[in-house]
This record gives sequence, structure tokens and C-alpha cells, in this order.
Amino acid sequence: MIERYTRAAMGAIWEENAKFARWLEIEILACEGMARYGIIPEEAAKEIRQKGAFEIERILEIEEVTNHDVIAFLTNVAEHVGEASRFVHLGMTSSDILDTGLAMAMKEAGEMLLAEVDRLIEVLRARSLEFKMTPCIGRSHGIHAEPTTFGLKLLLWYQEMKRNRDRLRHAVETVSVGQISGAVGTLAHMDPRVEEYVCEKLGLSVAEVSTQVIQRDRHAEFMCTLAVVASTLDKIGTELRNLQRTDILEVEEAFGKGQKGSSAMPHKRNPITGERVSGLARIIRSNSLAALENVALWHERDITHSSVERVIIPDSCILMDYILDKTSRIIEGLLVYPENMLKNIYTTRGLVFSQSLLLALVSKEISREDAYARVQAAAMSIWNSDKQFLDAVLESDGITELLSEKEIRDCFDLDRQFVHVDHIFARALEA
Repeated sequence: MIERYTRAAMGAIWEENAKFARWLEIEILACEGMARYGIIPEEAAKEIRQKGAFEIERILEIEEVTNHDVIAFLTNVAEHVGEASRFVHLGMTSSDILDTGLAMAMKEAGEMLLAEVDRLIEVLRARSLEFKMTPCIGRSHGIHAEPTTFGLKLLLWYQEMKRNRDRLRHAVETVSVGQISGAVGTLAHMDPRVEEYVCEKLGLSVAEVSTQVIQRDRHAEFMCTLAVVASTLDKIGTELRNLQRTDILEVEEAFGKGQKGSSAMPHKRNPITGERVSGLARIIRSNSLAALENVALWHERDITHSSVERVIIPDSCILMDYILDKTSRIIEGLLVYPENMLKNIYTTRGLVFSQSLLLALVSKEISREDAYARVQAAAMSIWNSDKQFLDAVLESDGITELLSEKEIRDCFDLDRQFVHVDHIFARALEA
């Protein structure tokens, strides 16, 4: 069974205590790595591991004076460690712990998001199979086109979310990169083996070239991937909200006991969760633009990206976690009305079978243009009438001279529209 992460768990990754704990672990591992390769005494590394600690309140107090969060953090750690603190941050720069710590957080958050994506994929798969052969009308330009099945609609989203899983998995791998490379990334004051040791212990790859900061194209890829996933959820929410419209009412969000739809109108049952998903997807998409702006930095580095990332990355991860959960819940509890779907197919009184008729005429060795004109003439005659398209066709000499009544009625057979649905499902579920 897929593990379900709570919103609190995702939020906890981005809290101050978790951030400073990551920083401390990076610093301790760097000391242990230096001790391993004889750069500092082993006893000093053990003491740093044993005594290393911090207090958020004290860090903030020091930062009021230093106006530098990393220095405030290191000063507070030194207050706990004592004399051995002279080895802490040796040969390192602020971005070594900032960027490596951020990579740790993004990897953890990304893995949580992947679990939620997997959950949605399984929900979509189950419900697509449930409604595999449930007929509904397909729409193009918002106008009735030809019959399809509701299962195929869900299967489409299932496949798209599988692509999103691949995108997100790659993006998580891309940002799971650390560095302990020093002031301008040259490793001038750091043994490369220490960098490799720290990153290996943290489950991160080593940035091949870092120029002090880990390059922000990585973060932009991650954020743009979240934007793509959010757009898929927006797409799902938008379609379901349209299908819940009173004049369509093919599906409906579950409406809880005691839930209220409107402060003014007691009868309302509104698709508010889908609206929330679509609304929050806009924030995630807009945040991806800010991530793209972060790619270009002055020379080796500046910190224009830093303030932006402290907002957009936690917010987008938390919002993505939230809307993935909400979309799964919508699909799980979705009320589906097959009777209304079938009724809507015949709203246009059989016009949706026009292509079947067209192809039947083409099989009689007349040109496609001629066949199209004959079918369209019959179709246009009923748009503003109450007449059934089948009746109009049976009265059309241009069609009945080529097709028998049985051949014509066969064109209006709904089941014929779905002869390859099994094949599509098999292809999609095996992919």
C-alpha cells in the first residue's frame, strides 16, 4: 500500500529547526571527513559530533548583530562545541551548507511528492478500469463530437501522471547534488575526498563544477517540473468542474454531510476542491518563472536567488503536496452518473454518429467530398428541429440510394464506437 504523507510532514521539512539541523549535520560530516583523511584530529571530530548543537532563538539574536545567518549559526554552534569549534567550517563557505542543505530538503520533499504522485496514479488506474466501458460524449471546442468512455478520460490522466512521475523523478535526481568546494568552488582549501565523503553520507551526488553555488538550472528544472504537474492537476480539476455543471452533470465532487455550498442559496453543491486545485496550480506555475530568473547570477555568484528560493521552493512543495492529495481525494470520492452521460450522448439526437455514416458512404466507392456533402445536408436539416438524425438519414435519397436501412442503423450502434477500447487500455496499462 502506498504510504500517505500528511501536509504537516511536508511542512516540517522547511521549518527553521530542520534547516539548522541539516546545516549542523553537514558541518559535522565535513569535520569527520577531514579527520578521516588526517586533516584535523579525530578527537576533535568526535567532540564536534558529541557537543554540536544550536538554539534557534540564540541564532536569531546573533543574526541581529551579524546580519548573516550562517555566521550566526556557526557562532552559536561554537558556543556549544568550545575549543574544537576552530575546525568547524574549515575551508568552507556559506553556500556549502546553504546549497547542500537545500539539496537535502528538496530531495526529501521530492520523494514525498513522488509518493503522492504514485498514489494518484493508482487511484486513476482503478477508476479508469471501473468506468472502462461507460459511454460518455467526447467534446471538441466544447461541442459534442463523438462518443467515448469515461474510463478513457481517466486513462488519459493516468498516462499523463505516469509521465509526470518520470519528469519528477529526474528532477529530484537533478537537485540531489551537494558541494563542499569553498569560496569560489575551486576546492583550494578543501580536500576533494572530504566533499565526496560528505555527499555520499547525505545520499547526494557531488556537483562536478560548482563555482561556489550549485547552478540554479537544477532548481529551475525542479520548479518547472512542479509547474507541469500542477498544470495536469489543473487540467483534471477544470474538466471535472465542467462536467459538474448543472446542464451537464455527468460527475460531481463528493458532498459531505453537513457541508454547505452557498451562504445565500441552500441548494448549491459546488466543486470547490477542484477550484482550489486550479487556483493553487497558478501559484506553482508563477513560482517556476521566478526560478528561471534565478539561473542568471553575477559572475561566480550573487545572492539574488537566495531570498526568492526561501519563498518559492517551500511554498511550491507544500502546495504541490496539498493539491496532489486533494486531487486523489476528488477522484477517489467522485460521484459518476452514467445515466446522465448516456442521456447527453443523445442530446443532439444522433448527430454524433455522422462520421460512421460518412465512412459507410465512402465504402460505396463515392468520393469523400460527395459523402460528406450528403451527410452534412441531412445533419444540418435537424440542428434547429426536434427531428432525429436517423429519421432524416432514412428520408435522404442521397444516402438511402447507397446504403440499406440495416447498414444505416448499424452506423448508429453505440457499441461499435468502442471496439478498440480494450486495445487502448491494454496498451496504456502495459506501457
